[in-house]
Amino acid sequence: MAQNGGVIIRFDNVSFEYGHNKQILNEASFSVRQGAKITLMGQNGAGKSTIFQLITGSLSSESGAININKSLSIAVSRQVIPRDQMDLTVREFFEKAFKEKVYDIDPRIDNVLEAVNLKTPHDKIIKSFSGGQQARLLLAFALIQNPDILLLDEPTNNLDKDGIAHLTKFLVDYKKTCIVISHDADFLNSFTHGVLYLDVFTHKIEQYVGDYFDVVKEIETRLERERMKNVRLEKDIQHRKEQMNFFAQKGGHMRDVARKMREKIEDLEEDIVEVRQEDKTIKNFFIPCQEDITGRLLELKSVSIMQKHKPVSKKVDITLKKNERMLLTGPNGIGKTTLLEKLASGHAKGEHIAEGIRIGYYRQDFSTLDFNETVYKTLADAMKSGTEQELRSCAAGFLIDAEILKTKIGSLSEGQKGLVAFARLTLERPGLLILDEPTNHINFRHIPIIAKALDKYEGAMILVSHVPEFVKQIRIDQTLDLEKLIK
Repeated sequence: MAQNGGVIIRFDNVSFEYGHNKQILNEASFSVRQGAKITLMGQNGAGKSTIFQLITGSLSSESGAININKSLSIAVSRQVIPRDQMDLTVREFFEKAFKEKVYDIDPRIDNVLEAVNLKTPHDKIIKSFSGGQQARLLLAFALIQNPDILLLDEPTNNLDKDGIAHLTKFLVDYKKTCIVISHDADFLNSFTHGVLYLDVFTHKIEQYVGDYFDVVKEIETRLERERMKNVRLEKDIQHRKEQMNFFAQKGGHMRDVARKMREKIEDLEEDIVEVRQEDKTIKNFFIPCQEDITGRLLELKSVSIMQKHKPVSKKVDITLKKNERMLLTGPNGIGKTTLLEKLASGHAKGEHIAEGIRIGYYRQDFSTLDFNETVYKTLADAMKSGTEQELRSCAAGFLIDAEILKTKIGSLSEGQKGLVAFARLTLERPGLLILDEPTNHINFRHIPIIAKALDKYEGAMILVSHVPEFVKQIRIDQTLDLEKLIK
């Protein structure tokens, strides 16, 4: 890691698990130096956010030692604002960052909001902010504590291009220690000194020095070496098994030779490295379109746009037929998510959706999922037709195994919730697909597969995404830029 200062975080042989069947760390060791800017990598559900909780002390390890300089303060910028804080005002939200009452809270709020490039009244309710604005509030919540160690959990989710550029500059100039969880490769490469890589199979943490792209390449090279080693070992084992079977049939002294060969084969089999689960991506999938739909599926004659914190109605002339796609664009806070919500519920002013059209809605905050329901029940309720085996097969394609199927939605990582949401869409067979930032929280390995599935979808589609590389992979027929309607 960057040799900026002394070691301020050290994990020595730390083990941690949830319950008796969900191991996160197994005798993991790593260290972070003062002033370093580190990326924490690992598959969705591997336990990256759990490591943050171990660093802050909100979780305790089962064994091993976690040594953190006690004179240093820590703050976390979480992935999402907790549901029980959505009805707070901006001022009440920031007051929760402190254990004791802060009398100069308003100027402090103004300073951190300026740092994250967000202007808002302090009495505005949190749930009225867009997803991108909430992402800025989460970062500001951590910054207002002026921490020595800043932990950022997916900070670019929901941020528009300007927001990501602003955050990137902030981190490049940031003088203190920072650990970041993110799937945004270009963002990470702009400031990373090194990588902590959480292996979901071994539950160890591997430590790498260098920029993000160099480290990813190094990891891929090592995985390929392990794969080639496995191929050689398996060939050797197969050859020895054939010899062993030949000698075993000869009897007498040859049986002793066969027994020794069997022991050697067992040793070789132990040397085989199991293919890392990080290598696994979701399978290619297809979102079936609702049958027997024709004509205009959606007509939109007006939209409501936020201008200087007030809604303004603007005329548009949008129609979507089967196999037509629209990209909805505009900066954070202009009203994209609000428009999608109203379209999905059928309550948008100036909107007409053809009768009987099923809407598949991917919300950026996953609030269309019941957090108290199991994954299995969520998918079963969405299934229009098919067998139990087909449901489980669909789930497996999204890396949702039998254990995850029994888990409540609220207990999943944000990335796993995203995969459940996509599995549900494939079972719903929608005629109109509404997607609000569908790459948020998703492992970068899965994104090309998701883009391919959306590109092949045959129904009507409305897409919001701030990730240009993702959008480029999907055919778009028309773009509605809300910002241009104001000018």
